This record gives sequence, C-alpha cells and structure tokens, in this order.
Amino acid sequence: MEYKLSAIVEKEGKFYVSHCAELQISSQGDTLEDSLESLKEAVHLYLKHADPEEIEQLKKLHKEAPMITSISVS
Repeated sequence: MEYKLSAIVEKEGKFYVSHCAELQISSQGDTLEDSLESLKEAVHLYLKHADPEEIEQLKKLHKEAPMITSISVS
C-alpha cells in the first residue's frame, strides 16, 4: 500500500533536515535528495514494524497528503 505523507524540509547549518509531521519522524542528509531518501527509509521501517492498529488509524486519517503552506503574520 502507498501512503501520501507530508515531508517538511529545512536547511540547518550544512545539513538538510526532513520531517514527516504525521508520524513525528525526522531524518537528515547532506543534500535535499539525501534527506528525503533517508526520511523515506525511516518511514518505511516504521510502517514495516508498526502495530496494525496504528496502520489502520493512519489509513483512516490520511487519505490525502496534508497541505503545507506558509503564512505571513505582522
């Protein structure tokens, strides 16, 4: 099964840090691509070993990836 999850990426110093908000999993890499690949691997391992109830909740809550956007506040 394929899951659509968010990936938020920030540059922190010389690394890129990626974060999956739905699962509270983070990873990092030297490049944007490395960071996202590391995050995919971490999420894959989480899903592979997750409790079946957690997977069912994820399926119900996240049929579509959440929208990530920015806002301006003054």
